[in-house]
Amino acid sequence: MASFTTAEKLLSQFPDLVYTKLPSAEENPLFLFKGFKPGLTILPKGHVLSEGCRAFGVPTAFDRDVAIQMRDSIKIYADIFRPADSNLVKVPAIIPWSPYGKTSPGPQQYNKMAPFNAGLPRDRTSGYEKFEAPDPAEWCERGYAIVNVDARGAGMSEGNISFWGQQEAEDIYDTIDWLSKQPWCNGSVAMAGNSWLSIAQINFASRLSHPALKALAPWESLNDPYRDSTARGGMPHNRAFQQLVMMGFAGPNYAENLGEMLEKRPLYDSYWESKLIKTERIGEIPLYLLASYSSGLHTKGSFHTFRTAKSSKKWLRVHPYQEWYDLYRPEITDELQRYFDRYCKGIENGWEHDTPPVRLSLLGFDGSAVETVIERPEQEYPLARQKPQLHYLDASIGKLVPELPARESTVSHLGHDLHDSSDFSLYFGERTEIAGYAKVRLWMSCAEKDDMDVVVQIRKISRTGELLTQLNYPIPVPHFEAPNCNILKALGPQGFLRASHAISRETSESVDPLETEIFYKHDRAEPIAPGTIVPLDISLWPMGMVFAPGEGIMLRVAGHDMNHPEAVMLALTEPVDANIGTHVIYTGGKYDSHLIIPVIPNI
Repeated sequence: MASFTTAEKLLSQFPDLVYTKLPSAEENPLFLFKGFKPGLTILPKGHVLSEGCRAFGVPTAFDRDVAIQMRDSIKIYADIFRPADSNLVKVPAIIPWSPYGKTSPGPQQYNKMAPFNAGLPRDRTSGYEKFEAPDPAEWCERGYAIVNVDARGAGMSEGNISFWGQQEAEDIYDTIDWLSKQPWCNGSVAMAGNSWLSIAQINFASRLSHPALKALAPWESLNDPYRDSTARGGMPHNRAFQQLVMMGFAGPNYAENLGEMLEKRPLYDSYWESKLIKTERIGEIPLYLLASYSSGLHTKGSFHTFRTAKSSKKWLRVHPYQEWYDLYRPEITDELQRYFDRYCKGIENGWEHDTPPVRLSLLGFDGSAVETVIERPEQEYPLARQKPQLHYLDASIGKLVPELPARESTVSHLGHDLHDSSDFSLYFGERTEIAGYAKVRLWMSCAEKDDMDVVVQIRKISRTGELLTQLNYPIPVPHFEAPNCNILKALGPQGFLRASHAISRETSESVDPLETEIFYKHDRAEPIAPGTIVPLDISLWPMGMVFAPGEGIMLRVAGHDMNHPEAVMLALTEPVDANIGTHVIYTGGKYDSHLIIPVIPNI
């Protein structure tokens, strides 16, 4: 009987799978290709790629374009950096896994997407680091090897690029197996990195395991490509960002195209299910997880992984920065080494006894009368002591109020308008902390169309009602002089829903009216007759804010994404929703439009 590869099985299961032809590594300038030059070089202590970059602190073996064969005979290529004496003193291997290229031409390339180079000094990294990955100069000095992999289909690696799933998990398994047997490796392998590098870790751990894999550091990820990124709330989402990712790919063949697949399969089906990373299947592997509120891609998935992974050795650090800036903070590199030393080198350093299960940050926002709470030790997430607090919308005064208004009233905004919204404010009389998941119920209608794309957002406001912004890393100018992009400026958590998908809500027999986490399957849709008033329940992504007395929040309702674009080159001139006409919100009387926020009681 014929044996089929995983790639062949994928095409058999999804014959409509869209693959986009890639430019070669040499042809695509965005891929930052440095040529294919297999061979071993010894970088001497003090070696510097270019003036101003970080120097190597120890002699380092740089083994370039090393071929690793997969189970289906495909070859992928890696750049391996390791201490030059590692054939005598064996070291663990750390894999940063992605299709974004192996080794940067340096110095940092973050300035292409992030204003002011994501807050990173030029001399913080060596220029040999893979994008969103630990720096080889840093880690070889600390007694580790860094294995920068070009995933299947990227660079000179054979095959086609696939977005996570079973294929990538098998490739990671084969790479771990190969690395653990190298003469310089002590038999321990770990993984680390942000974004795709993080998603690859939880994707692998949810599908497979390998005895040589000793620790993971998934630093901000997503687990549900449909609901977290491609079709948030059932609405096509982040299309420009997805196109930017595709533009950065290069390889000998093709790349799976998620954006095009959404056009073919707009509802959640077996294809999207095959991409779902079921983090509840992650077993006994140590996890050092990272989360923040600054990402329009990773916030929900990062918290979800911590909550659902079955590992008894898991730690969550919620930081108040942007992930690239946090990745290279010296004190955090020291901490990551301590974690890896414990599980990859077996050093009894007290990590599991000294490290709180959760460290929680709460954003204060620029211009606020209260400072950001930075990584406060906690025992769980969500916090057991949090209390849901319900506030009703009152359209007649544009406020959030404690009691259901007796009188019905309405407010409206243009559904397809980049600047229009309906806003409701609330001020706190005492110092207040909010952490967790919020939910909005809205009674809404649209007379001009049989559907509505609805977005809700919570913003922090000053005592005078000014909308505040959180800077995600230090910059040399005031925030209002800096470009508007989500990498630099966090505004607040959002929730999305295409109203026709409300019918797909997953319910249980006992529904808590104060429950804030609403799950939509998005596997079916039902039009809403124009003018019909319907209730819409929308969960927002996790939030963490702290307020001085007199400060407050503004609940905003619109038909478009209200955060800044993810990167500086993605500014919108036109909203990407599918709305037509005016959206009307109904409050008071029989319309119990409300907001529920998770408040941490003052002690």
